[in-house]
Amino acid sequence: MGPRMDVVLVAGLHAEARSAAVTRLLATVPGSVALHHDLATAATGAVTRTTRDAHGPLTTGEAPLVNDCACCALREDLVPELERLAASGLTRLAVVDLWDSVEPKAMAELVAAHGSAALRLSGVLTAVDPGLVLPSLGNGDDLADAGLAAAASDQRTVADTWARQLEYAPVLAVLESADADAEDRALLAQLHPTARRVPIGHGDLAGAARAGFDVEAAAAAQHPACALLPAEAEEHGVATLVWHRDRPFHPERLYAALEELTCAAVRSRGRFWLADRPDTLLAWDAAGGALCVESAGPWLAALPDAAWELVPPPRRAAAALDWHPRHGDRCQHLVFTSPGLDRAALERVLESCLLTDREYAAGPEGWKALPPAFAALLNP
Repeated sequence: MGPRMDVVLVAGLHAEARSAAVTRLLATVPGSVALHHDLATAATGAVTRTTRDAHGPLTTGEAPLVNDCACCALREDLVPELERLAASGLTRLAVVDLWDSVEPKAMAELVAAHGSAALRLSGVLTAVDPGLVLPSLGNGDDLADAGLAAAASDQRTVADTWARQLEYAPVLAVLESADADAEDRALLAQLHPTARRVPIGHGDLAGAARAGFDVEAAAAAQHPACALLPAEAEEHGVATLVWHRDRPFHPERLYAALEELTCAAVRSRGRFWLADRPDTLLAWDAAGGALCVESAGPWLAALPDAAWELVPPPRRAAAALDWHPRHGDRCQHLVFTSPGLDRAALERVLESCLLTDREYAAGPEGWKALPPAFAALLNP
């Protein structure tokens, strides 16, 4: 068995930036081939698959739809095609050029879960045009309305899809854009401060792409319980507010403030707890003026001691950092990033949603009697 073929995923809704990143990798890594599935051809009953190298197209084929789903066809076809490239012995690097709205997390986990001795997932990149970061985050249109849905049942929006693409990848391939200004670059830096940002035209993109990729660590960094959320920052008119409190939210007051809080920033996310649901860790995810609130399982403090051994180390470490002598790991940890962020007004609204001293003194038994304002969202 020869050496495994490196696989790099390149994702992103910014098609021009993604194409430039793929072209750069092909030009700088000898023996590299790009593989692309065009989900836009799904109306014909199949997804069109193409391969190319630095000199141009190599092959074209089709992958039939699976259950009338273009993304499912991609999932079924991707690994066999990668293995075919590896078996040829001629390809050193396979660059997977993911179609516009395909999210890298699912594809990275697919390749890693296959466990092929012939393949090594060496990197995940998201290609970015800095001048389009704010318009992408502010676009609340459904992917279906934009012609970017990956399946008939795809209910994602442009904004939330872009946010996940941006925040998952440890490397951002950045297009040199004359339309981007200091505010755009500050927004990009604050949204994903731990990412390595590599200029497509002159940076060592190939080196960054092949540095290695840990699927489990990447998933942990996105999980609401232990996400690596942005830190406090303010630069070029862009600010990030990190709001951390131990006291629970009053469900009715928070519910009444959801629209105001969602519209206060182009991007907000984190974890929170409601007084009437003390055992449930709730995830907050907002972009493009739309908010998703959902259960992310129990707080560790709500689990029996024996269950802790089943919890991944990153989750236990995150809980230890937030541990409170009375509440355990239950906390409010929300992060808001936006140009023109009104920190003072935002903090006033958030503080007004917490239990008052009198409400807090009633304790968990008293909190259960509070109006279950989130029942419609969490128990549809």
